[in-house]
Amino acid sequence: MHNKTISIVIPIYNESPNVALLYKTIKSTVKKLPQKFELIFVDDGSSDDSVKKLRGLAKKDRGARVVELARNFGKEIAVTAGLHTARGDAAIIMDADLQHPPELLPAFVKEWENGADVVVGVKRYSKDESWFKKLTSNGFYALLRRVSSSNITPHASDFRLIDRPVIDTFKTFTERNRITRGIIDWSGFERRYIYFEAPPRRFGEAGYSYRKLFALAMNSFAAYSMLPLKFASWLGWFILFVSSGLGLFTIIEKYVLGDPMNLEIRGTAMLAIMLLFLIGVVLICLGFVAMYIARIHEEVINRPLYIVKNEENGDEA
Repeated sequence: MHNKTISIVIPIYNESPNVALLYKTIKSTVKKLPQKFELIFVDDGSSDDSVKKLRGLAKKDRGARVVELARNFGKEIAVTAGLHTARGDAAIIMDADLQHPPELLPAFVKEWENGADVVVGVKRYSKDESWFKKLTSNGFYALLRRVSSSNITPHASDFRLIDRPVIDTFKTFTERNRITRGIIDWSGFERRYIYFEAPPRRFGEAGYSYRKLFALAMNSFAAYSMLPLKFASWLGWFILFVSSGLGLFTIIEKYVLGDPMNLEIRGTAMLAIMLLFLIGVVLICLGFVAMYIARIHEEVINRPLYIVKNEENGDEA
């Protein structure tokens, strides 16, 4: 694999203070490796002078490419644009804030050389992580693993290497509201893992506020599972059974047995049980509608019916 080329895709959004150090660190790391490397910086509509610095790098280094998006489309689209333009036999996705340590690039390449289709960087908690972040993160992954239709690795990051067949498969996906790691996981290629502790961010502020993290979590549930659409139906059936039981108990206790328990159930209680029953019926109907929406969703995102990893002795053209 010494004559292979590896693309490094780096989404950029207002990362001007990090650009020079990021470039220097990556170049000093990959020069020790036998493969050729191209650096693809995808500027996602930065408002600082990130683009100016990136253009300067591109003028000095033919192996540094700059893709400028017309506006801020979001990190996932920026990564997608980078993978679409990648020419390498494999691609490594990493952030620009140096919290994905460039020093680990040789370890990713080694796993790839050993036959891995996908190499995933998995974060370990640092000593400085707050208990609240650890609690919410563990809770999120525990819930996501239960509801997901894919095999979820807790704390897996976007820091990952993907082989050329995985890149080509990824390029066939057309869904707009996407999570890159979710698509790669769904594809089913063999994954190997490298665990790392993210160093503190050297410059600038984190791009994800708690509000954005919450939105990402909700988007993850929608991307990995259809459970949210099914929840209304399940809740409706639960309410229907409970209200039916209460209604049957009320009729027997009051009208058949003559109120032997002296509950003195009045019309207001009967009305509440009836309303509860109707709410259950409505939720069940919404659940059926959700089933059709789920089917429409699966058709609209237009994912491939299957993915062929390899074929032996196939028919010749």
